[in-house]
Amino acid sequence: MKRILLSLIALGVLFVMSSVFIIDEREQVVVLQFGKPVRTILEPGLNVKLPFPFQELRTFDDRLLEYDSPPEEVLSRDKKSLIVDNYVRWKISEPLTFLKTVQSIPTALSRLDDIVYSQLRREIGTHDMAEIITENRELILEKVTAESKLATEQYGIEVVDVRIRRVDLPKENEKSIYARMDAERKRQANKFRSEGEEEAQKIRASTDKDKTIILANAYKIAQATRGEGEAKALEIYAKSYSADPEFYEFVRTLEAYKKIVDEKTTLVLPAKSKLFELLMD
Repeated sequence: MKRILLSLIALGVLFVMSSVFIIDEREQVVVLQFGKPVRTILEPGLNVKLPFPFQELRTFDDRLLEYDSPPEEVLSRDKKSLIVDNYVRWKISEPLTFLKTVQSIPTALSRLDDIVYSQLRREIGTHDMAEIITENRELILEKVTAESKLATEQYGIEVVDVRIRRVDLPKENEKSIYARMDAERKRQANKFRSEGEEEAQKIRASTDKDKTIILANAYKIAQATRGEGEAKALEIYAKSYSADPEFYEFVRTLEAYKKIVDEKTTLVLPAKSKLFELLMD
């Protein structure tokens, strides 16, 4: 009797242990009854089910997952071949749908790779290489993420983000691409130098023109001032001469002596020369 009681107690404990289970915050569970899903548990905590083999659990990760896809070759709109290394962050949003369609993580990754690569190849094919590398990468990836998210909803998968880790050129194309890029940069540099030289010539021409105008105006003013001065001097000379002609002639003669006679000057002139009159007198 005691053995039967102990056996019943043991069976009861096993029944309780196989019926009670705990879900933590990293998990989500689909409960199956004879292989068919009966309910989905998304919240963490203590739960109860029928013991095996009546009901069993399929547990799926509830965290944000990352899939690093192998680098693939993609063709841009301007027919440039690029090696794109991208990765995807995703999560299982609908565990029941996930179980019915892909069932396991490896199968989900295979579908995810096909969808994301297809969207990435299609979107990159509508842009030139320069846009992909520098200008519009963020816009391209946002569109790829949105399209991939829409395409994976049927599998219970939510694509959170698609990112490009790096973009490389195929080895056989690198030299030619770099040569074309170098030639393009040199062409742009020569264009900028030519435009700069043209602008410099315009500035020099404008400066020379302004200089010529300024010098002409200055010369005009100087000549006018000089003419006014000479006229004033002649007027003064005329007044002086009319006031005392003899004294004026005396002063002018002395000024002439000062200009032409010094210690090194020898004059050979007739004694009756007009220049010697003052000295002879």
